[in-house]
Amino acid sequence: MDPLLVTSTEAATGKTAVTLALATLAKEQGKDVGYMKPKGTRLQSVTGKTRDEDPMLARELLDLDAEMHELEPIVYTPTFVEEAIRGREQSAELRERVLDNYEALAEDRDLMVLEGTDRLTTGGIVDLTDPEIAEAIDARVVLLSRYDEPGDIDDILAAADQIGDNLAGVLFNGVPDTVFDQLTTDVVPFLENHDVPVLGVVPRIPELAGISVGNLAERLGAELLTTDADTDVFIERLTVGAMSGEGALTYFRRTQNAALITGGDRSELITTALEASGIKCIILGGGFRPPGAVLGKAEKRGVPVLLLQSDTRNVIERTESVLESGPTRDPETVTRMQHLLADHSEAQSLIEDEE
Repeated sequence: MDPLLVTSTEAATGKTAVTLALATLAKEQGKDVGYMKPKGTRLQSVTGKTRDEDPMLARELLDLDAEMHELEPIVYTPTFVEEAIRGREQSAELRERVLDNYEALAEDRDLMVLEGTDRLTTGGIVDLTDPEIAEAIDARVVLLSRYDEPGDIDDILAAADQIGDNLAGVLFNGVPDTVFDQLTTDVVPFLENHDVPVLGVVPRIPELAGISVGNLAERLGAELLTTDADTDVFIERLTVGAMSGEGALTYFRRTQNAALITGGDRSELITTALEASGIKCIILGGGFRPPGAVLGKAEKRGVPVLLLQSDTRNVIERTESVLESGPTRDPETVTRMQHLLADHSEAQSLIEDEE
């Protein structure tokens, strides 16, 4: 059976959950399944000493004996990229390392599932993008994508062109109700008429699409300034309060399920954000508490307000990192994704033995 490589058009598409859901579905059907993540990008340390969490979860779910450096042969850190620029990381040697590890892991397996990166261009500096890896091992590629508006199709068509004949199909994940009908009625037939197969359209499930305010506060180490606000609400994106209060309301009303990051001294902007239903949380940097009247309004509207001592730029970077990493990776998340794929995609066709 040809290997599967799961990649994506952007970050936060649920790639890890989909990859491991496909792998565990095959395992439950009696197949001997292997896993590999050629380029590790979800690291706790830029030095590469702490490796990606995703292969660790894969090893647990699939009962793998392989060592972490075998499952993840390239630790793709900023330091690695700098070394590649200086010529200290050689493309030919890295390619050989990836292929050697792949062949060792794939030996006697019924199926190999590979987890790609958030963007098709990652690895280009050493000639190891996901399309290049797929071509080298003749893998079928599952392309994950979100869908918010018709313009997103440009990225999908460009990605399909990069992947070429290895493309097994596009899988839309986390699709909001507001665009679900448009996607299935108009977009899917359009793509298929342009020789881009669609494997499924998985609806948005809040707990898989974002992160709860409570979880976000915990991971940021933030102080909760509102005691009665709902911290179970989910955040999917963030917006930065750099605009004036007067022009902000229109902007805020165009966003959904967002956290606003600003300073505690921007009372007018915070008050404006509280008028927009799409702003689900206020995150304040710099350790500056807003006036009691502002917090009182937030309490009344049920909007959580988080306070961090770090400067606003640091808060933005940390929050972006948490949001990009998505929901906590755990077996329960993978199980939820198994059921979603079974109900809304052609996942079974991907893991069946070919005739």
